[in-house]
Amino acid sequence: MGKLTIVPTPIGNLEDMTFRAIKALKEADLILAEDTRTTSVLLKHFEIQNRMQSHHKFNEHQTVKSIAERIKAGENIALVSDAGTPAISDPGFMLVRECVQAGITVECLPGATAFVPALVVSGLPNEKFCFEGFLPQKKGRQTRLKELSAESRTMVFYESPFRLVKTLTQFAEVFGNERQASVSREISKIYEETVRGTLSELIAHFSENEPKGEIVLIIAGAKKDREYKKEC
Repeated sequence: MGKLTIVPTPIGNLEDMTFRAIKALKEADLILAEDTRTTSVLLKHFEIQNRMQSHHKFNEHQTVKSIAERIKAGENIALVSDAGTPAISDPGFMLVRECVQAGITVECLPGATAFVPALVVSGLPNEKFCFEGFLPQKKGRQTRLKELSAESRTMVFYESPFRLVKTLTQFAEVFGNERQASVSREISKIYEETVRGTLSELIAHFSENEPKGEIVLIIAGAKKDREYKKEC
């Protein structure tokens, strides 16, 4: 029986790729890629010549069983997303679950993911936190925000730059204008930036300075927020 290897890939700087990740991709019988065009650039950079197959949110429901069967038959398959660690707000969970249920070995290599550096540099308490990823766009969004209004742990969200100001405004309405927060964008890229302040300050900043790139939002928890302001 083969195995499934989850391979994190750089979220920005290609030098973040690990030697172990390169080795895993070179030795795999097949690489499952969220977008083969994106992954082909990575493979070319590291001189990896290997077969690829698309594996994304639009086809994973139909393909996970056949992929698991191939691994059971002896193939070693690697899974990558466009950037970061697969299954973290990216395709991958369904395949991992299928393999686990089938008794297949699943290995996940350590590597890049956007929220960890954003959380660390935020300056907000990080001994405990909750990862929310992308909030629902419509149905259930307000309900979820109200549920989080009493959350005492630091909260982590992903957001599009086109919706950032709107989301910050919604956060201010639910959490309060003075809740401490941090916005990191373009992590590990040339124009990496982190802006910290209250939600009202961040709304003002990004209303004047159009945000670009991938966004990670770090919001102080209800109790931790009060502690943070006392320390300041």
